Amino acid sequence: QVQLVESGGGLVQAGGSLRLSCAASGRTFSSYAVGWFRQAPGKEREFVASITWSGGSTYYADSVKGRFTISRDNAKNTVYLQMNSLKPEDTAVYYCAADPDYSGTYPVMYDYWGQGTQVTVSS
Repeated sequence: QVQLVESGGGLVQAGGSLRLSCAASGRTFSSYAVGWFRQAPGKEREFVASITWSGGSTYYADSVKGRFTISRDNAKNTVYLQMNSLKPEDTAVYYCAADPDYSGTYPVMYDYWGQGTQVTVSS
């Protein structure tokens, strides 16, 4: 069992930056893969980035590659999403998700989810 809480969202101008955090509690989190997803009103939830706790491999959606960076601090049971060069189309609720053995792009494969944090990018 893992509980996830996202934070760090807010309002930012286009071209600006935000850093999202996903804090975990419950079971030991260090062995879980973590993904970031986002969902805008009227749209499907989409993959943003993921990271494997064992090995430290990272994966990114093409739409955010080169702008977003996912990282982790296992001592703090926290995963981060650094978002730079933000665009209005990045506006969405951002969710973190965890799974013991999946770090891919499909939301349905992740077992645990946070409540989301709103990111709004103004033009």
